[in-house]
Amino acid sequence: MIEADVFDPRLARRAPGLLRAFNEAGVLSAADVHVATRLAALAEEADESVALAAAFAVRGPRLGHVYADLATVRETATIEGEEVEPLDLGALPWPEPDTWLARVAASPLTGGPLVLEASALYLDRYWREEAQIAADLGAFGGAAVVDQQRLREGLARLFRGDADTAQLLAAASAVLRRLAVVAGGPGTGKTTTVARIVALLMEQSMTPPLVALAAPTGKAADRLERAVHEEAGRLDVSDAVRAQLLALEASTLHRLLGWRPGSHSRFRHHRGNRLPHDVVIVDETSMVSLSLMARLAEAVQPGARLILVGDPGQLASIEAGAVLGDIVGPAAEGLRMRPPAREALERVSGEPVDAVAGAAAVGDGIVVLDRVHRFGTGIATVAGAVRAGDADGLIDALRSGALEGVTWLEDSDPEPIRAGAVAAARRVIEAARRGDAVTALAALGAHRVLCAHRQGPYGVAAWMARIEGWVSSATDGFGDSPWYPGRPLLVTENDYGLRLFNGDTGVVVAAGEGRVTTAFERRGEILDLSPARLHAVETVYAMTVHKSQGSQFGTAAVVLPDPSSRLLSRELLYTAVTRAREELVLAGTEEAIRAAVARPIARASGLRRRLWG
Repeated sequence: MIEADVFDPRLARRAPGLLRAFNEAGVLSAADVHVATRLAALAEEADESVALAAAFAVRGPRLGHVYADLATVRETATIEGEEVEPLDLGALPWPEPDTWLARVAASPLTGGPLVLEASALYLDRYWREEAQIAADLGAFGGAAVVDQQRLREGLARLFRGDADTAQLLAAASAVLRRLAVVAGGPGTGKTTTVARIVALLMEQSMTPPLVALAAPTGKAADRLERAVHEEAGRLDVSDAVRAQLLALEASTLHRLLGWRPGSHSRFRHHRGNRLPHDVVIVDETSMVSLSLMARLAEAVQPGARLILVGDPGQLASIEAGAVLGDIVGPAAEGLRMRPPAREALERVSGEPVDAVAGAAAVGDGIVVLDRVHRFGTGIATVAGAVRAGDADGLIDALRSGALEGVTWLEDSDPEPIRAGAVAAARRVIEAARRGDAVTALAALGAHRVLCAHRQGPYGVAAWMARIEGWVSSATDGFGDSPWYPGRPLLVTENDYGLRLFNGDTGVVVAAGEGRVTTAFERRGEILDLSPARLHAVETVYAMTVHKSQGSQFGTAAVVLPDPSSRLLSRELLYTAVTRAREELVLAGTEEAIRAAVARPIARASGLRRRLWG
């Protein structure tokens, strides 16, 4: 419940009865109420229950939902905020569902700014985007014209000695279909497969296709580009194809589409001015919102290929939608390819599709990889149990103490985290004081504390202060100036002029004669920048799980909040534990772990139904 402070910006002080009650309870924000009130006034709608429904339709996209389900919103509504006192929301004056739906259906708002489908109430914009994505992706659903003999030879060469049949099938699917999805968790070889897909496509024609590599963030785009370049050096391809792979550059989706400054949703490329590319490949698609996917799908040429890459088990975009999960849909639950697509794959790959049962789920153009190549079996066991929702199995495995590379801190003793954080920080500081930027940057990724919250006892702010205190006590001359050598940096805003992107990490390094510089890695080289040129950086010994998406750390120390935290979810825990490359330290009670595993994020979205029926 929001305290009755007339100056509290969370309160819509002039809201009418129903809206006021839900606003004061903390269910609706002041913005939700103001927009709903304005819509009702424009439509001359006097029914408070209709205005309440409109407010929930406005609220939904703010919380990641595409629509508000008026039939279930009473059971699913929550109070916003990181830490809140429990409140009986059932005591609020909820309208009776059938009467409520009838009034909304009869309102002049419906059919205008609102769209009602059964009990799902959309803002018109999101309803149109959802329907548009389903139609545009459906139009990509056909097979592509390929030289099957050349493809068969390329698959045999590029996957020679590779026992991961699922990766081979993913590559074959992406060449055979105009819409392909390569899905899977960290370490399953998604970007490795992408490089081979591009090589196979380049071998299909004497004229190389125009390929776009893109991702939602600059950090993810840079990582995709680097992965493709590294794999190009290992592939058995001609010098010409290798040169073409090494010439590829990745960009953010916004830059690819031609984002126009000052406009959130308008791009230079759209249905009337399509992208020129023959192949568009998008990594980290789980972070793509409904609106951004709508803009992408309409901008790709009808005859081009669209290849989506990502992990549907990770946290979705902070904006509305769960697009990748909806597109993959039942494929992640064991769907097998329909006969024509299965037969085509078997002809070119020489592998029976049924041979990968249990290792990959294949739909028409959709392949889910689940053989982990990167981290140890202990971390993979934890990730698998979280993904499967197996809380009992996870707790039993953690209690056994037999998980290689996994430490469970069930009590509040922070000593194992302290030791790891201090040791890693000192390695960074020692290298930075020597002016050794390469070693300092390499050591920077050795350890990171990950939190669900920004504030509070389990949040980033508290852990940052704690770690800085530990490091200061263990290191002479630590923090003598704001730009001390060894200070780890996190970029918080994109700066295209400096080639720095939100989420990039760097370090302050001694530059001789009392001077310092900052060092960031860019395409395998060190980017030196004066601290005076940086305007959006902060110290990073700890970060939120959301901010860590797409990154990997030698050791990830995951701090779970109280079980009552509304941020605690299966996707958050899965994303957190899969940031660990070698060691995972999981700090949290059994109750917190069980609460996370038991709470899969259920975003209200109709895209899966539109795509899969």
